[in-house]
Amino acid sequence: MEDLDKVTAVEAVCFPPAEAADREAFRARIQCFPQCFFVAEIDKEIVGFINGAATDERTIRDEMFEDASLHSPQGCYQSIFGLDVVPKWQHQGIAGELMEHMIQDARKRGRKGLILTCKDRLIGFYERFGYRSLGVSASVHGGAVWYDMILEFAE
Repeated sequence: MEDLDKVTAVEAVCFPPAEAADREAFRARIQCFPQCFFVAEIDKEIVGFINGAATDERTIRDEMFEDASLHSPQGCYQSIFGLDVVPKWQHQGIAGELMEHMIQDARKRGRKGLILTCKDRLIGFYERFGYRSLGVSASVHGGAVWYDMILEFAE
């Protein structure tokens, strides 16, 4: 919770206002699923973070972004609501390290895999981690066109 203002500021830099989670959304997420919220720090400065609820659903619904109580601690899938890295630190492997950490954490927790939505320009980035596209998402979050992505672990 001590990082609330800092992660809110990072989000505001990384996403347009219509798509960015606000302070209260982050407060609720940190309270409901702190074990699914990881930050990257350099010299004690938060330069990025990754977060998302666990769910039994194979795709993210818009309601999940707003209602942290939809988190299901024993859910089959770890969702990714946001993977943020401040512009100054982008393209230096931080996003990849955050994603790898979340993937390993999901494996350790016995999840079946991870889900996320992304814009078309990021599909290739997520495919490098083993995600595959399920096509255009039903999500209309922030008025953008999103694609559902899933990474399923081998049984």
